[in-house]
Amino acid sequence: MDQHDPADRLTGSPMEMKENGTATFAQFSSSIRAMVRIRQKYQVMKKRKVELMSAHSYMSQRSTSPKIFTFENVQTPVNFSPASPRKRKKRKGRVLYPSSSLRAVPTKERSQAKNCLYLLFIIVFLQIYNAIENLDDHVIKYDLEGLEKTLKREVFGQQEAREHILGHLHDYLSTYVHNKPLVLSLHGPTGVGKSHIGRLLAQHFRSVVGDRLVMQYFVLHHCPTDEDIPRCTKDLNAQITEMVTQAEEEEKIPLFIFDEVEHMPSELLDTLRDVIDLQNNNEYLNAIYILISNLGHDDITKFVLHNSSVSTSGRLSLTQELTPWLRNYLQRYHSLFLEVELLPFTLLEKSHVMDCFIDEMSREGFYPDRSHVERLAEELSYYTVGELEFSHSGCRQVVAKVNLL
Repeated sequence: MDQHDPADRLTGSPMEMKENGTATFAQFSSSIRAMVRIRQKYQVMKKRKVELMSAHSYMSQRSTSPKIFTFENVQTPVNFSPASPRKRKKRKGRVLYPSSSLRAVPTKERSQAKNCLYLLFIIVFLQIYNAIENLDDHVIKYDLEGLEKTLKREVFGQQEAREHILGHLHDYLSTYVHNKPLVLSLHGPTGVGKSHIGRLLAQHFRSVVGDRLVMQYFVLHHCPTDEDIPRCTKDLNAQITEMVTQAEEEEKIPLFIFDEVEHMPSELLDTLRDVIDLQNNNEYLNAIYILISNLGHDDITKFVLHNSSVSTSGRLSLTQELTPWLRNYLQRYHSLFLEVELLPFTLLEKSHVMDCFIDEMSREGFYPDRSHVERLAEELSYYTVGELEFSHSGCRQVVAKVNLL
């Protein structure tokens, strides 16, 4: 290998120096051009990025439209599938066996509870039916149908009062257990049939419950003077106590009839009120009291005469119209009338008086000739309202007139 002197490398020929300088400049210029291209490309990209950012900021500032929520950016959970709703799995019935050794399909047997339920229904039905039959038997024992026939046959002109009396008796006698006694107060003018109904009730109850359980108390007869009031009060209390006790033993309902109550002194009224009071023992609650008086008869007479045209057409109920006023009047008279059923009796017309004559003449053995009966009826005095005639004294004078024949 030839060895050249370093000085020769520096001091070469002019041609060699020119060729070497040209090669070096070409390499340098290509590098410069590459760097310039890279810088220009970087500047263009930077400028474009700045323009985009400035344009986006400007649009966001100028925009006034509200933001609308969309589901585009909402991330749904992975396990959620709205298209297919969840279906509930039906649980299969499992048969539980007592042990693994015995596994047999259970047979369908009829429940014993249903048989017990059917038996209970039958027992309840028989109890209700038996109770209804016992109620009917209790009413039949008092023969209210016979009493109704008797009242229709012998009481004239008092259809409303008669129906109310029978209705109260039927309701009360349907059972033996009561929470209060039955107290009926009969009011009306003289001779309209109040005392006559009392006698018929006493006669009927004596035939069904016996003489010992029926009392007819006439004030003017049993307690005529004021000196007898202490004795009368004591005797009345003892007699009522004895009768209700006897009735309780025989499981019957006694009947107490007090006539001429308007003449009863206040001491006797107080005694009777204490007996009827609801605070007494059970045996006092199973009893029937009939109070007969002419208290309020003047107002009853005025009311009937004033409303006679309405009453004859059947649109007027004497009990409904007069009971409120009559109750206020009687409560001021005595507190005994606070818990009673009031039954006012109306006036008797001339036709009713003629019926009384016919009935009484038949009892006495006289032939009831129509013309004779009319002549006897003309001898009595009447209230005249239009074509209607109401007797002043009802049928009270009928018996005396017939006895004179």
